[in-house]
Amino acid sequence: MYQNTNAQNAYKQNSVTTASPGELTLMLYNGCLKFLAKAKVAIEQKNIQEKNHNIQRAQAIIAELMSTLNMDIPISKEFLPLYDYMNRRLIEANIKNDIAIIEEVEGLTTEFRDTWKEVIKITRQQQFAGAKQV
Repeated sequence: MYQNTNAQNAYKQNSVTTASPGELTLMLYNGCLKFLAKAKVAIEQKNIQEKNHNIQRAQAIIAELMSTLNMDIPISKEFLPLYDYMNRRLIEANIKNDIAIIEEVEGLTTEFRDTWKEVIKITRQQQFAGAKQV
């Protein structure tokens, strides 16, 4: 069992260190969704400590997404207030133990993630097309 855990950790570490910036962003969105789902379960189980821990982990991911925005790119100026809103809503969800607020943030995160997946797909198609022309 211990060796299996070590192998899984090595795989995760390798996937992070070899990922492109776009793939890392996708991993952040997926991680945020994972922690939000765990927070909802913790609220249902009335496990306040676990709920708090997972909401804070989701907030840390949102803070990372905010800090990596390139404010020279116009779309970043639109993302920043949305990330800030999500963070404030998670503070409120944590205080109120409110699953509906977490689900709202999950919806926004899912939209960001799905859009980001599409961007990666289109970028790869363009790179592949460009490589075929060379």
